[in-house]
Amino acid sequence: MTLATKEVSYWYGPEAPLFEHVNLTFEAGKIYAILGSSGSGKTTFLSLIAGLDTPKEGEILYKDQSLKKIGLQQYRRKDVSIVFQAYNLLPYLSAVDNVVTAMKISGTQQADPKAYALGNLEKVGINRELAEKKVTLLSGGQQQRVAITRALCCDHDLIVADEPTGNLDEATSRDIVSLFQEIAHTQQKCIILVTHEQEVAAACDVVYELKDKEFQLREL
Repeated sequence: MTLATKEVSYWYGPEAPLFEHVNLTFEAGKIYAILGSSGSGKTTFLSLIAGLDTPKEGEILYKDQSLKKIGLQQYRRKDVSIVFQAYNLLPYLSAVDNVVTAMKISGTQQADPKAYALGNLEKVGINRELAEKKVTLLSGGQQQRVAITRALCCDHDLIVADEPTGNLDEATSRDIVSLFQEIAHTQQKCIILVTHEQEVAAACDVVYELKDKEFQLREL
């Protein structure tokens, strides 16, 4: 078991809960999709399992240890890579330097970090010329690919992504999902994607749909 939620509930202020008593398990070697309508709480759930927020009730365990005990900052730095919907790239750096900087922060060991980053950027369609450009000069779709590569290059067992194909064309989306599949299955990573795209969900090993405050296992 890689990640588990135990009786997790979350709400904002006096509003009705977004979800209650969530008990889910996410395992290494699999890619998961979290489906749900806009405003259902799926991005909030992702922020909880990414260690960006804490549940109102219940707890989240990573490798049988509570995130509170691990420490959220330590967990984010050492255990989980996050692909944000808004990219969250460093605007003053090039694409490749964004990836290399993240690898340094996470302590990822590679003999030649820049060559490793360039090779992985190439896999998602960012060639050397684009990789050397400041990220603000890249299109939204290109920045998304850089953000995905940054997450994949950090040697973390858990990768969570919020709408990772939302700004990509259909062909690139398929390539990215295939890359996620390859990494989950061959490197025994646990990958969790929040998406509204049925095609992306269909390519995942396990699909949960957040509906009526509950996560329902969808048959593939």
